[in-house]
Amino acid sequence: MLKRHLLNIVFASLVLAAGSAHAAEPRTLDAVAPLQHEWAKTTYLLPPGQQEAAFKTLADKAAQVSQANPGKAESLIWEAIILSGYAKAKGGLGALDLVSKARDLLLQAEKADPNALDGSVYTSLGSLYYKVPGWPISFGSKQKAREYLEKALKINPTGIDPNYFYGDFLAEQGEYAKAMEHFKRALNAPPRPERADADTGRRKDITEAMEKTRRQL
Repeated sequence: MLKRHLLNIVFASLVLAAGSAHAAEPRTLDAVAPLQHEWAKTTYLLPPGQQEAAFKTLADKAAQVSQANPGKAESLIWEAIILSGYAKAKGGLGALDLVSKARDLLLQAEKADPNALDGSVYTSLGSLYYKVPGWPISFGSKQKAREYLEKALKINPTGIDPNYFYGDFLAEQGEYAKAMEHFKRALNAPPRPERADADTGRRKDITEAMEKTRRQL
């Protein structure tokens, strides 16, 4: 029961997001765009009680997109992001297989194109590594999380997602002042016209994180 409760807490805060796309093939971008919007709707608009079933359906769609676009980093990244959302909604020990599969997909995407979607491979890997429990429960690692998140920022230093997740990671480590710097950068990040729905939800996440962190300063 304790492990199940712990994992429910962990996955309650595990939400990943990819950045804008600039260099991928148009066909792949066209295929992942509906996944991006369905992810945003499921993550930010659906009631928690409806999210697990919605993410399961969306995960099946994402797998089909990956199969239709073999070896493409963009589709692998989005399949991983959706599986992570499914893990969050599912919770408990059953979510561990989902996040492990998400990690494996992201590592495949890194080999295919580490710069895809503005370095979202590293944003997503970093998020997984600091939100998922460590050994012996799962693969979580604060050191690896920091390394991946800093790689993401080198690729996309002004992006909303890498700054938000790095700030969230720093706040968890007690580095509150530095966390606030990255939250502010995230809040002032350039808008992504093709991801306006995700940006709206992410800004709410940032505002809440800033309020929580400000109380610790």
